Amino acid sequence: MRVLVQKVLQAEVETEGRIVGKIGKGYLLFIGVQKDDTNAQAEYLAHKVSTLRIFEDENGKMNLALKDVDGEILAVSQFTLAGDTSRGNRPGFETAARPQEAKPIYEYFVEQLKICGHHVETGIFQADMKVTLTNDGPTTFILEK
Repeated sequence: MRVLVQKVLQAEVETEGRIVGKIGKGYLLFIGVQKDDTNAQAEYLAHKVSTLRIFEDENGKMNLALKDVDGEILAVSQFTLAGDTSRGNRPGFETAARPQEAKPIYEYFVEQLKICGHHVETGIFQADMKVTLTNDGPTTFILEK
């Protein structure tokens, strides 16, 4: 499982001409579920996201977590994070979980973020989405388990 974390000033996701998720300051998360991923991995990564300290404190050091800054989360499924570009120029998706396997794990991940006490907005699983964001920093990390 891969989670791309972007620290944002704002982000929104649109599908079919309407905004389905929108946040202010916080994290835009792109979540890629791979074959054989489990709820245990989703739980671990949700806790990692929740406790990740990448917001600056009064001394300008990355020392504050999402809760410390009253941040929000926009969680968007993105199967292309499982893409393999090591052979040729066209990505392969052999390691990506099939939608019927990926969706429950993605939803479990989102639920775990909510259990950690975060306000979470989402995109729509398997939809064609347009994501708009203002990256803060820019600050971007990839978490894997």
